[in-house]
Amino acid sequence: MYVFYSLLLACAALLSLPWWIIQMLRLGKYRSGLAERLGFVPNRLNDAQPGCIWVHAVSVGEVLAVSQLISELQAQNPDRQIFVSTTTATGQALARQRFGENRVFFMPLDFGFAVRRYLNVLKPQLIVIAETEFWPNLLHLAGKRQTSLAIVNARISDRSFPRYRRFKWFFGRVLSEVDLFLAQTADDAQRLREIGASTERVRVSGNLKFDIRPNAQPALITGLRAAIGNRSPVIVCGSTAEGEEESLLTAFKAIQGQFPEAVMVMAPRHPERFEKVAALISTEGFALQRRTLWQAPQPIRSGVFLLDSVGELAAVYELADIAFVGGSLVPTGGHNILEPAQYGSAILVGPHTFNFREIVSLFEQGGAVETVTGENLASEFLSLLSHPDKRQRMGRLAKELFAKHAGATHRTLDALAPLLKRQERDQ
Repeated sequence: MYVFYSLLLACAALLSLPWWIIQMLRLGKYRSGLAERLGFVPNRLNDAQPGCIWVHAVSVGEVLAVSQLISELQAQNPDRQIFVSTTTATGQALARQRFGENRVFFMPLDFGFAVRRYLNVLKPQLIVIAETEFWPNLLHLAGKRQTSLAIVNARISDRSFPRYRRFKWFFGRVLSEVDLFLAQTADDAQRLREIGASTERVRVSGNLKFDIRPNAQPALITGLRAAIGNRSPVIVCGSTAEGEEESLLTAFKAIQGQFPEAVMVMAPRHPERFEKVAALISTEGFALQRRTLWQAPQPIRSGVFLLDSVGELAAVYELADIAFVGGSLVPTGGHNILEPAQYGSAILVGPHTFNFREIVSLFEQGGAVETVTGENLASEFLSLLSHPDKRQRMGRLAKELFAKHAGATHRTLDALAPLLKRQERDQ
């Protein structure tokens, strides 16, 4: 089965090669760490000691989610090295910033020859994979080496569930290699069972993202707060996607009609879109200031502040009177509403939030988030700005819900501990 999978993967790679080349040449994507992705282990990992822990987090969101878990794992296991892999360049940059370059690398493509090289160098006792990265060759080859495997913060999206279930005959075999599944919700746990995970290996531990605390950046926040001033309402539009900025800027024109001192902070999800969004803001006639060109105490007055940086959005939500969480006006599934929730921001999302269905539903039921469309976006912004009591109530409820559902990190640590102890006994 794994030989057949590897052949299919190789064929898919060859057929899609022109697309990958275009992405590299036009957008600069995937060039970072290409050698590492192909199985060339960087020299900085050569000091790995047998018995380490390998944590895989796809991108920025997953890196943030596992950051506290990694810190706690290191505190509980001071003699073990912890290595972190990511798939995206943005995730890699954040992981290197948080955990150090010598402990971070790009996830190899799921070819046997590439995965083996990393397993040979790292010799991990435990591999921890965040969310739903079911790489068959990685799981199979690690399992053959008696390496413990855990999927943490596991979730099965509405989009991927039908596909997984259709190929249960394949994924059932793949998932049998995993020792422990820690699901975000009971629904995710049930979906894992339905696609082939063993019932006794599936538990519900909660969502690690409720335990995220943004990397403290007091100098940045203090500087921005002083630059914006106390009289200016601040709307933070985070993780925006293609097709959303136009609607947000149109709404902002209406806002400026009633609140001329308002500031919109716009943070596109993908760095390769920074230049395009900057051009759009200027074309629409707004005063534009870019994070990469701004320095305190330069004032920020009545316009759009483009957050063209990586890893700062979570902290910048602290400034938001209203937070719009992007990827939700267009059908990409939405992004993490918990980042603004922890600061008590009033939160708006679009109708497409299937990537965070349980969290959004929880906050909607609790009166802490409202769903908008491109058509009523301006009126909803204006309503919240004109009714501070409503805005503050939404923010307070969001902060309370966030605090109420924290604790997944400690539950995850407790569940992982027996896997490390089992490995110690087997040595």
